[in-house]
Amino acid sequence: MTFDKEKILQYCNHISKNTLMQTLNIEYTDAGEDFLVATMPVNPSVHQPMGLLHGGASVALAESVGSAASMLYVNSELSEVRGIEISANHLKAKRDGIVTATARIVHKGRSIHLWEIRITDENNTLISLCKLTNMILPKRKSENK
Repeated sequence: MTFDKEKILQYCNHISKNTLMQTLNIEYTDAGEDFLVATMPVNPSVHQPMGLLHGGASVALAESVGSAASMLYVNSELSEVRGIEISANHLKAKRDGIVTATARIVHKGRSIHLWEIRITDENNTLISLCKLTNMILPKRKSENK
């Protein structure tokens, strides 16, 4: 299969319509053979009550980019991706601007993918460091055929 960055970004942004990713304004912006990048604006819609980026919004960004990245490695007609564990260390507060999540594959097995997701700000300062484990499952047959 030939790597087509624009096609991958178009696909990831298309499948995000009417989902949490659209609600959080997550946009997929870059891709490579072993990574996927997405951005999210930091504004009151993703703040916690103290006016800072909510850790849950950061985790949602991390899981979104890591899960989408796993989808790029599987045949979507035969397999499904399910996040089974995520952890996050929130290292720096952020009030506004843009955060960028870069998911890089650590382990790509047949049934398990492990991703490291680094969330940085506009100055490349590390905001959160996340780890996501995805399970690759056989696709279930649709009951509504």
